[in-house]
Amino acid sequence: MSINSGVRLVRIDKAQAGQRIDNFLVTRIKGVPRSHWYRVLRRGEVRVNKGRVKPSYRLQRGDLVRIPPLRCALPTTPAYPAQDRLRYLLAAVLYEDEHLIALNKPSGMAVHGGSGLSWGLIEAMRVLRPELPELELVHRLDRETSGCLLLSKRRGTLRELHRLIRNQAVTKRYLTLLAGHLKRRQKVDAPLRKNLLRSGERVVRIDPQAGKPARTLFRPLCRLGGFTLVEVEPLTGRTHQIRVHAAQLEVPVAGDEKYGSAEVNRRLRGMGLSRLFLHASALTFQPSYRDRPLHIEAPLPQELETLIGSIREGNLERKRK
Repeated sequence: MSINSGVRLVRIDKAQAGQRIDNFLVTRIKGVPRSHWYRVLRRGEVRVNKGRVKPSYRLQRGDLVRIPPLRCALPTTPAYPAQDRLRYLLAAVLYEDEHLIALNKPSGMAVHGGSGLSWGLIEAMRVLRPELPELELVHRLDRETSGCLLLSKRRGTLRELHRLIRNQAVTKRYLTLLAGHLKRRQKVDAPLRKNLLRSGERVVRIDPQAGKPARTLFRPLCRLGGFTLVEVEPLTGRTHQIRVHAAQLEVPVAGDEKYGSAEVNRRLRGMGLSRLFLHASALTFQPSYRDRPLHIEAPLPQELETLIGSIREGNLERKRK
């Protein structure tokens, strides 16, 4: 069953400019999985100004987009998030005004559908807020990471926030538990390159020759047994940046199954940790419609607070002995 049978040509106007091509396609034609659009883009069937583009391409005013005939079968019933997930997101709003929404994203929830997922956070929010037809992700968090995530309600807000991010005018702070002792403030400046393994798994490596610039500040807050609670400020926004740079310092993020210590992670699972200990704790930026900076904080999830308490109690028991 096809959604449409003919080629469409769409001229990008001022309101549509600034969007990623993948986001534009998903919102332009409802019901088509994001994974399908990625395949179509890889095959070069979607063209912008008669040329191939990557999913990350940002549309410009005046671009001519060729949308091919779609021949993907639609499900008989749409895949919607479970009601408990929708209820969680309703309670997860940290801040909202007429321009944007800030959410406390849970660990384990992808920010968008694709790669076998029928829905993600943005699709769920569009179900919850159908009165916001221009609702978009401003930035992304890894599926395993929790914390502050921005959504824009308007195209103009999206463009402005993307400009602030490009100009490094958005300060992002994370809390993480590192396996080992980080004795002092550290700045890691190590270029990163994404690699795709034969299995299809995405892995990021430090690559001084072909990698993209990546810089991260690590500030130790306190020692907890064999761990260090650390505040992290990523100065760039590369995939898996904090996790790879922490591993480079030989103090990997607790619970990191990809770049961390298998032995340490086994011990932590025995203490109840079933996720990555990485939390986007705060965002600070100055939008043009406010006369003062906007500061948003997301409290540390209960399961991470519980782990910290367990480690502290373990330290006290050892000291008594």
